Parts: sequence; structure tokens; C-alpha cells
Amino acid sequence: MPLLVDDAPALPLDAQGILELAARSMFQLFSSVSQGMFLVDRSGRIVWVNEGYQRFLPDLGFSSVDQFVGRTVEEVIPNTQMRRVLETGQPVLIDLLTNKAGTFVVSRIPLRDDADRVIGAIGIVLFDHPETTLQPLISKFALLQRDLDDARRELASQRRRSLAVAGDGERRSKYTFASFIGSSPAAAEVKRQARRAAQSTSPVLLLGETGTGKELLAHAIHAASSRASGPFVSVNIAAVPDTLLEAEFFGVAPGAYTGADRKGRDGKFKLADGGTLFLDEIGDMPQSLQAKLLRALQEGEIEPLGSNKLVPFNVRILAATSRDLAALVREGKFREDLFYRLHVLPVRVPPLRVRRGDIPALVEALGEDLALRNGTPPPELLPDAMALLAGQPWRGNIRELRNVLEQAVMRGEGQSIDAAQLERILREAGVEPAAPAPVQDPGHAADAEDESRYLRPLAEQVAELERKAIAAAMKAHGGNKLATARQLGISRATLYGRLENPE
Repeated sequence: MPLLVDDAPALPLDAQGILELAARSMFQLFSSVSQGMFLVDRSGRIVWVNEGYQRFLPDLGFSSVDQFVGRTVEEVIPNTQMRRVLETGQPVLIDLLTNKAGTFVVSRIPLRDDADRVIGAIGIVLFDHPETTLQPLISKFALLQRDLDDARRELASQRRRSLAVAGDGERRSKYTFASFIGSSPAAAEVKRQARRAAQSTSPVLLLGETGTGKELLAHAIHAASSRASGPFVSVNIAAVPDTLLEAEFFGVAPGAYTGADRKGRDGKFKLADGGTLFLDEIGDMPQSLQAKLLRALQEGEIEPLGSNKLVPFNVRILAATSRDLAALVREGKFREDLFYRLHVLPVRVPPLRVRRGDIPALVEALGEDLALRNGTPPPELLPDAMALLAGQPWRGNIRELRNVLEQAVMRGEGQSIDAAQLERILREAGVEPAAPAPVQDPGHAADAEDESRYLRPLAEQVAELERKAIAAAMKAHGGNKLATARQLGISRATLYGRLENPE
């Protein structure tokens, strides 16, 4: 047992003494281990720099400390955010600062008096060569930045394509995989399958209930394919009368029949040449046309109505249906040979009820879209309203969810939406509201696990903890990404990156 020394230094016993000791010790520690420190007063003027920081002064354009001290921080340190710390009183614990002296990892901490008023701030240079000392972090940051830049370019490209469509009538895809909202396992799997399908040239058959996003995925597959620069042409077979479908597909020769255009009319196959033809609701195609479609797909050529001339085409076929095509084949209502021609790369789009975890993100995206269209602030769903939405079966899937949300926004008197409003809307639509989704205890399952779960690579465990933290924050804030990012202390772009690529 160690001997006690009577004259050994003792900790102060009062709270003020402990605080003063801790502050003095932390200041001395940072001053010794950091690459440099400086202080500013309430007005933002430099009042002190330590010896470590003085080595940066020549690169900042100062030959002495006297030239540096006494000037405002914006004058002497380009790109600094110290003024924001003074104005908000909020610390910035980790940030990247780049100026003519280099790139640094810095901290900015406000200083307060006994009345809790901000009287200044301290700036700390933690690392002065982050490209070497923090290589793993910088690499990950660079990857996220590239993804963000790619997303920005894609959004800009989408806007340009939308303007092109409005200006010259060209047919282009409107959506990408980023438009398919959701990070649940079911959503991630369907996006994985669709991305793989985009790399192929074979026909793709999108299967799923109405309102699940099949058409959106068709646009995304085209946009990610080698044919993205070509046209994207879609035809909803259920919306075209049977008597007009053949002309719609194959076109009409000049003067083919009484009243026909003397210049003729191109069909969808011709319009889609060099790009993608999307056949929506293929299960509703009449049997009389199925044989002609099969022949066109097999031979790669069409014969316009009223013409004896074969016209070659080069299109990739994407098809979608909410019906059970296999059952229609068994009933003799859909040609078996055409079914196998289309059923090469089937992608089953999950209904909303099996991806309930995506509902908060979908509500946020739909709410922002409604706000943009109506020129109003996005709606705010209270926790009981979000729980109610998560518990519904959603027979109409995302289309039904959007309808309910839009009614709530248009009929509500305030920005907030509660469960009672949604229940009234559902009942008026003839739907008896299901019970709200129960709130799960995120820590219960973890308590039941044994210690073997920790016998894994540390990076894997950190990634898992990060996912759980994001999920907990998203749940606490009702799926609001801006509030979640603030809670976790990360940017919104970083949060989107984590949700899109959870691994």
C-alpha cells in the first residue's frame, strides 16, 4: 500500500476552485500540444498569440507579432470563422481552415465571464499538415466531397435536360437513383439491382404494386446506362385505346388511311431509336398486339401502318406492370414467349409497407416538393402523426402517401400536422386508420447481445454505432434531416451521404 505524504498537493474542494484548476490545466495542455493558439476579444481583435502560432505569421504576410496583435481577426487570418463564434457563442470543435499559410485542423472556443456573457474566443491549431496526419479522415472527406460534387453536377444536368425538353421537345429522363428516396434494406436492395440492370443492354421488367416508383426507376436506369445521352420514350399502354396502340408503337405511313397525316407519323419505336423505350403497364397490352411486339423485338425492325417497308430500330426495352404476368401467362391472357422475352432482368419494387423505415424521409421529400410548388414552408409532422403514417398499410403506396400529405397541407390551418388531422383524411377516403407504429427501444436489443459482438474489426463497430446514432436522431426528429444533422454536429450533405451509402 503506498505511503501517504502529508505535504502532497491536494485538489481544491470547492466547485470554483476545481473549475479554475481544470481551465488552467486545459489551457496549458492545449498550449503545449497544439500547433498554435491565439486569443481575440469581444470585438474580434487579436490580443495574444503563443509561440507556436508565431511561426505561421510570415506565411500570413507579417514579419513580427506587433504587426499581428491588435488587428481584427478577419484582417490577418483569411477565411476564419471566429466572428461567427463570437456572435453565436457556439464552439466549433473541429473544422478545416485553408488560407495562404496552408490547410489546418482548428478548434474555436468562446470565452465567457461569470455572467455567462461572451467576452472573447480562443483559436487552436490542432494539426498543420492534415493531409499527412489525418490521411484516413481527409480521404473520407474527399470521397464525400466528390460524391457531393457529382450530385450537384447531376442536378445541374437534370435542370439543363428539363430546359431542353421545354425548349425543343426532346425526350430525356427526369430522375436518377438519388430520386428514389429510402435507405431501408428493401430500398437499398432494389437500387442495387436496378444499378446492375443499368449496366446491361438486356430488357428489364419492373414488377410491383401501383405507386411504388417503377416509372421513376425506369428513368433512373436509363440515366445510368450507356444510352443516357439518347432519348427516353415512355408509353402507358393502359392509357391508350386498343385501336390506337399499333399506330402508337409502330407509326403511320403518309396517307395510310382516310384522314391520316400526309407527312406520316413516327411511332414510339422510331422516337426512341438510339435510346430507351419504357412500356408501362405491359400487362394490359391486348393479345392482338403482343405477337407484333414480339416480332419487332426479335427482328429489330418495325413496319409502320400502311407501309410495306421495314424500318430498323435500336432501342432498349424497359417494361413495368403491377399485374401478375406469370398468372396471366397461365390463364392464356399473355403470350408466354413475349413474357420470357421481357423477363430477362426482373426487378421487384417493394411496397411501402415493407419499407416503413423510409416513410420519414419520403414525407420530408414530399413535403419539400409540395412547399416548392405552393410557395409555402415545408409541413412539420408531429411525432404522433409520423407514427400513424408508419403504421398504415398504404395500398396505394407512395402515391397514396403523397395524396394524404397533400390534403393535410392544403386543409390544415397551421404548418404542424398531427395524427388527428391524418385520421380524418384517411376515414374520408374510406380507409380505417391502422394503429400507429410502436416506438422501439433502440437499446433493448443491444443489451441482450453477448460480448462476442465486440470481437469484430473496430472500423466495422464504429460504422455500426454511427448508423445507430443517425437512426436514433432521425427518429427523435421525426425524419427531419436538417434537425438530425444539427443534433449530430455534421453537415446535411454528410448526412445524405451516410443515408445513401450506409456501409
